[in-house]
Amino acid sequence: MAASPPVFRFAPSPNGRLHLGHALSALANERLAARFGGRLLLRIEDIDPGRCRPDYEQGVRDDLAWLGIAFDGAVRRQSEHLDDYRAALERLAGQGLIYPCFCSRQEVKAAIAAREGDGRLWPRDPDGAPLYPGTCRTIAPDEAAARIAAGAPHVLRLAMGRALDAASTMPGGPLGWRNFDDAGGLAAVAADPARWGDAVLARREVPTSYHLSVVVDDALQGVSHVVRGRDLEAATDIHVLLQRLLGLPTPLYRFHPLLTDEAGRKLAKSRGSRSLAELRAEGATPAAIRARLGFT
Repeated sequence: MAASPPVFRFAPSPNGRLHLGHALSALANERLAARFGGRLLLRIEDIDPGRCRPDYEQGVRDDLAWLGIAFDGAVRRQSEHLDDYRAALERLAGQGLIYPCFCSRQEVKAAIAAREGDGRLWPRDPDGAPLYPGTCRTIAPDEAAARIAAGAPHVLRLAMGRALDAASTMPGGPLGWRNFDDAGGLAAVAADPARWGDAVLARREVPTSYHLSVVVDDALQGVSHVVRGRDLEAATDIHVLLQRLLGLPTPLYRFHPLLTDEAGRKLAKSRGSRSLAELRAEGATPAAIRARLGFT
């Protein structure tokens, strides 16, 4: 039987218009899918109802169509598949690997400040955020259930220590993934999920997180090759751990360089980086954008 063609995906969030960094990622996926004879899927990652808007989603589609990128199959919109993420959470809960955390951001900040009172720096995750100190990790299940029933705001965290212990007993060997190159060569990379601490997997208002939804989506869509920016390389630690815990396959990965502004900061919607729509209004053509980004 012939092997199935590889599956790539581009997965933007509709919380603003696409900029050149997004175009780079989309075009990298397009080129590699063509090189390996694969399919390219479009996923709309719209789990944040406060920031994602239908007009932004239409803008994303318009920008991609303008660039001339064609996608295969139906578009997966995350907001239409929340039950898939709830099911994954229930599976983790059944293994005793998640717990509710009732701490506010201010309470976490105060707890860390107290621990740093002796002059020692509290450990940070790869993004520079202080690790959660585990305040709620030992709350009795009955007490936690009562607080949730009373409407207490909370998030669901991965109990990292227990998760790593559980993963170590499962088939697959040491946690890690493989990066692929242009010729299909593979390089093994060891994962270190512990450096992220007890990561948030869901919030009361949104029953998922980026980490959880991305691994569930990749598995359900049959994604075999993930191509994304280097800013997400460290987060792959958590993704391969969740894949192991949920019995999901680990795709091959590739992380492309990031585009930066004049100050050396990566392009971002939150910083007002110039959008493709603005460049188009100024007369830029798809061919010019492709050439500018090295995709002639």
